[in-house]
Amino acid sequence: MGLQWFCLGLAYIKSIEKRMFWYEDEVKRLEAIGVQKGYKADTIFYGSSSIRLWDTLDDDFKELLPVNLGFGGSTMAASVWFFDRIMAAYEPKMLVVYAGDNDLGDGRHPEEVFIFFQQLAVRVQQRFGNLPCYYISLKPSINRYYLIDQFKFTNELIENEIAGRLSNWKYIDVFSQMLSADGRPEQKFFLDDGLHLSTLGYALWRRIITNKINADK
Repeated sequence: MGLQWFCLGLAYIKSIEKRMFWYEDEVKRLEAIGVQKGYKADTIFYGSSSIRLWDTLDDDFKELLPVNLGFGGSTMAASVWFFDRIMAAYEPKMLVVYAGDNDLGDGRHPEEVFIFFQQLAVRVQQRFGNLPCYYISLKPSINRYYLIDQFKFTNELIENEIAGRLSNWKYIDVFSQMLSADGRPEQKFFLDDGLHLSTLGYALWRRIITNKINADK
């Protein structure tokens, strides 16, 4: 992506170092879940609050034997930062990721989110080898509609990277299916805050993700 964006990414890492304590309680909670479950899970769902708040995830994907390792407020950068610590002794058969939304909300550039996605893919490869992985596209939230073009560009960068270079990754498009006929986010898929998913939003995600995974079997 060029030296400029690489340098911006390094600067972002420095800023992250100063605020990683924000996530400490959440990361400790995930570590406790790992110990409680004996690190047994066939499918890891990982990422930000869209995963963290998925209260029905265990039932929605029970045939995949999932564990919910989302942590509130997480960015793509934080997902990279804490990856080794959170994954610990897990030996999954599949990884599903949603992250990057909060990075853009924090004012980061699509190119920076893309760099951190690349770093996450490297971490996954180093830890799990050619594990089947799925990246859920960034959602078009009402609250962040003013950033819609940045969300589209970030999704495009990551989708192209997966298609061109990451054979064990698959891209799951939720973005286009959460829009109304006029191209704006559907209110029914969101809570009143216009950011987090409603019950209908999660039902939609469940259908889209399940169809994609089943199509790859």
